[in-house]
Amino acid sequence: MNSSAYADRRVVITGIGGVSPLGNDMQTTWKRLCNGESGIGPITLFDASAYNSRIAGEVKGFDAAEHMPAKDARRFAPFIAYAVAASREALEDAGLKTISNETQSANIDANRCGVLIGSGAGGLAMQCENYRTFLERGPR
Repeated sequence: MNSSAYADRRVVITGIGGVSPLGNDMQTTWKRLCNGESGIGPITLFDASAYNSRIAGEVKGFDAAEHMPAKDARRFAPFIAYAVAASREALEDAGLKTISNETQSANIDANRCGVLIGSGAGGLAMQCENYRTFLERGPR
C-alpha cells in the first residue's frame, strides 16, 4: 500500500510521557525546557576521568521500582525502565487505564492505537556484562 492510501487518515496524540535528563516526567521536563535549563552535566554513573569528555545528559533520581516490580527493575537495563515509565505516563495523560497487574487491563482498542518510542543505544553496559559472564561461565 502506498502512502497516499493513508492521506485521509487523521492522527491525534492523546497522551505523552517521557524520561529525560531534564526530568523523570513530562511536566518537569517541559518546565525545565521552557526555562532554558540544560540536562547536561558531569558524568556521575561511572568514572569518566580517562575520557576527553566528562559531560553527558544523564537521567538523575529515577527509581525503576516505582514503575515496575522490583525484581524486573533489577533485571532490566535502565532504558527499559525509562520506556515503561514514559509509556505509563502517556497512558495516564491520555486518560486510559494503566496496566498495574495481570488482573487489570487497559481500555485500549489495539486496532486504533499506536505507540512511538525513541531511545538511543540503550542496554550496552548490560550486553557487555552478560557477554563477559557467558565467556567466563558458559551458556548456562
